Amino acid sequence: MTENETSPAPKDSRPYVVLGGGPAGLTAGYLLAKRGEKVIVLEASDQVGGIARTETREGPDGTYRFDLGGHRFFTKVREVDDLWHEIMREEFLLRPRMSRIYWNRKFLNYPLEGMDVVRKLGPVDLTKAGLSYLWAVIKTKVRPQREDTFEQWVSNRFGRYLFNQFFKTYTEKVWGVSTSELRADWAAQRIKGLSFFAAAKSAFFGNKGDEIRSLIGEFHYPRFGPGQMWEQMQSDINENGGEVRMNAPVTKIELEDGKVARVIAAGETIEAKAVISSLPLSATTKMASPEAPVEVRDAGRGLRYRDFLTVSLVIDGEDLFPDNWIYIHEPGVRVGRIQNFRSWSPWMVPNDHEASIGLEYFCFAGDDLWNMADDDLVELAKRELGQMGLGDPSKVKRGFAVRVDKAYPVYDADYAQNLEVIRDWLGGIPNLVQVGRNGLHRYNNSDHSMLTAMRAVENLVDGAGHDIWAVNAESEYHEEDGSANGDRNAANPYPYKDAPPETAAERAAAATKP
Repeated sequence: MTENETSPAPKDSRPYVVLGGGPAGLTAGYLLAKRGEKVIVLEASDQVGGIARTETREGPDGTYRFDLGGHRFFTKVREVDDLWHEIMREEFLLRPRMSRIYWNRKFLNYPLEGMDVVRKLGPVDLTKAGLSYLWAVIKTKVRPQREDTFEQWVSNRFGRYLFNQFFKTYTEKVWGVSTSELRADWAAQRIKGLSFFAAAKSAFFGNKGDEIRSLIGEFHYPRFGPGQMWEQMQSDINENGGEVRMNAPVTKIELEDGKVARVIAAGETIEAKAVISSLPLSATTKMASPEAPVEVRDAGRGLRYRDFLTVSLVIDGEDLFPDNWIYIHEPGVRVGRIQNFRSWSPWMVPNDHEASIGLEYFCFAGDDLWNMADDDLVELAKRELGQMGLGDPSKVKRGFAVRVDKAYPVYDADYAQNLEVIRDWLGGIPNLVQVGRNGLHRYNNSDHSMLTAMRAVENLVDGAGHDIWAVNAESEYHEEDGSANGDRNAANPYPYKDAPPETAAERAAAATKP
């Protein structure tokens, strides 16, 4: 080597460190390992999947599987859809979508169907809804109305009567805050952008010109629940040379010279080339060392989350309803939604003579519901099931309660300002990237959470310039037709569509496959 030559810079042998083993974290770990990069995924619990995991309980006939929150696999993003099929291979079912609203002891089809609405609501309620909508239109024509809150946003589009009947009770039950406090940002992201008039016209006279996009009629679903996908990703990461460490809670993120230098998890110090974190922003801001500025820590503490718990019941007899889930718009009960697990996949229930359902209760960690004993939660679920006339409590054979913390980021009056403070601070740490629902404090579905991880990997490894915070920033994104897997659905290459095993014995045999 001549004196003018310089030796090449040594290759950075430190691993990429991924915080959290949910959909976003596992996606980052999978893609990094697939590229041949050194990667360690740190998961605090003993199970991957985060809030999208599948809980299991053993019974006399086999394994009962419970999907926490319900996870339909549909997307408009083709690369996410490709990844799902790459991971699940032939294990993806194609399932029919059905959801209804339970209101005033009646089931309303969702989306609206004209004759069903007439039959269930009746002329009095329809007239009130129509007059309320017209008054809302007149007010907005005369003077633009404020749209800062969920209540204002919905009332301006549907009228005050429908807001009170269909939106207020359910939304406050889910979020635990007044609809006058919940921000309009959440409404714009999660409610289809349509007016009462457009919806009614489509329901009664047809959808000419495709004015209203219909909800998806089918979706993909792993045969043994969403946890099957995350467990397969975990296995693939390990097979590709990566590492997924369980029971490894992160306690500190150490910074040097404006970058992440190392992470401390389960008492071990791990040197890091870069960190991709799906941890809640409130956690990230507390773990930094040296400490984040006081205003950043205050902003992290100011971010709020809604928790929930599922009470799963095994009931003697047939399924109580055919829907994947039903929304409970009844003010007299605390349950917010009820799932029918067999409608997700026949393999979720190990026999043909029992129904398996999940009653979802939205709460805050530490409140009376969260702290209620499991047996008391089961009794509450049984009682409310009978109170609504949906099932016979005496036929419940067993029940289980599972709690999920930080399930939903809350869009309250202060969240946007708090988020901006934290984003400014993170902008000064180039090798620390937040991804996922809680990592960005955005109510993303699994597909967008996974897409944020894809973009993070491209930024760190390829030097791409994606704005992670812009993923799913459009105001409206919901379960509409036009998903990326439409051509796959038409071709129907998946063997389990409309062909579940005929008997419980066949299901039990299928369940033994890896």
